[in-house]
Amino acid sequence: MNTRGKIIFYEERNFQGRHYECMSDCADMSSYMSRCHSCRVESGCFMVYDRPNYMGNQYFFRKGEYADYMSMMGWRDYIRSCRMIPMYRGSYRMRIYERENFGGQMHECKDDCDSIMDRYRMSDCMSCHVMDGHWLMYEEPHYRGRMMYLRPGEYRSFREMGYGGMRFMSMRRIMDSWY
Repeated sequence: MNTRGKIIFYEERNFQGRHYECMSDCADMSSYMSRCHSCRVESGCFMVYDRPNYMGNQYFFRKGEYADYMSMMGWRDYIRSCRMIPMYRGSYRMRIYERENFGGQMHECKDDCDSIMDRYRMSDCMSCHVMDGHWLMYEEPHYRGRMMYLRPGEYRSFREMGYGGMRFMSMRRIMDSWY
């Protein structure tokens, strides 16, 4: 199995026009291409962002072809940055908190959760601490809606990270089988 990721971005739909190959993080794609309407992930998994420096709306891409990702995701803008998600084969562990700065109700998670409200009776999740693994959090139950990529670290305030109007309602581990 290839442990390096590779994604190819194309200026036009259906893999047409100029292209840019990327095998690592890229904080600003504007110097490589002015727009991006399609992409192909040859190996690995990537988060793509609609703003430079890994900001803005995020979307998860795994191996496959995305001939017209903009209509698929409902984006009006182009991919401006991308981050390769490293392959991980270990245990998964994350603590989610009801309030900012690790306050309020706390639950430790080790597997996917399709509804934080149903499982933990938490109406809000405003901070977390990822101890092990790489995770995706979604704004709606059943892994739907806008998402946020979390790697190991402390996330004291989703609001200060730019997610003030979002409530995260489900989460999923990024598994090695997705590569």
